[in-house]
Amino acid sequence: MKTVGLPHDEDRGTGRRTVAASSAAPAALVTSGEGHTRAAVVQLLLEEGPITATAIGSKLGLTPAGVRRHLDALIESGQARASRSAPWQQKGRGRPAKQYQLTADGRGRLGHAYDDLAGAAIRQLGEIGGEQAITEFARSRARTIVKGIEPVTEHTAETTTAKAEEIAEAFTDAGFAASTRKVGAGVQICQHHCPVAHVAEEFPQLCEAELEAFRDLLGTHVQRLATIANGDCACTTHVPLLALPITDTKNASHEAAAQPAAVRTNDSGRSAE
Repeated sequence: MKTVGLPHDEDRGTGRRTVAASSAAPAALVTSGEGHTRAAVVQLLLEEGPITATAIGSKLGLTPAGVRRHLDALIESGQARASRSAPWQQKGRGRPAKQYQLTADGRGRLGHAYDDLAGAAIRQLGEIGGEQAITEFARSRARTIVKGIEPVTEHTAETTTAKAEEIAEAFTDAGFAASTRKVGAGVQICQHHCPVAHVAEEFPQLCEAELEAFRDLLGTHVQRLATIANGDCACTTHVPLLALPITDTKNASHEAAAQPAAVRTNDSGRSAE
């Protein structure tokens, strides 16, 4: 557990305190002093919610105004919600105090171990069935993403572009935030997000299977210019608008790796333009 101080005077109340904030706190909330405090509130809601604003202020050393600011922001973003305390929870007379807790969306923004679990599962698959089992799993996953898309039947600039757009839509639906763009005598499929990037770093078969699916549907040789798993900003695949012979997948991978450095950059493959 990492101890994080509260740097803002208005948040310190009568004294400076610290709060344990685990690495599960959303990364977007820990980029500044204000973010550290917000992350501490989130962590408290996670560990002790439902909890009152008064209790939050007491535990974190925040003023009532500081607590309200953070809670209002979390509620507005859908990460937290408020409800009235049950009668038996009320201390003293008066209106029951509000209690705050994280919503499902708020919990969903916290860290997960899905990558570790997926990596462990694929490693176990490899131990049982060897490299071929991993390759077949990757191919099955890629086929599932593009299920329902028919291979291009006529190679023209229009049909190839339309098919690339159809593929991009399927990958967007799978969480890859994909798009296409016209570049010279070709079109590029750009995947701006990869939900399995960390796993793909260890198992490049996942990326290779996607490229193989592109080739099968487009009926032409396609080339990867950049991948998120290799540290680029996006996975960028170049598709020529005129059909080219499809080369062996393994040899194509070596060819892509042998491209000059100017082709693979962190600008999502824009140097190919």
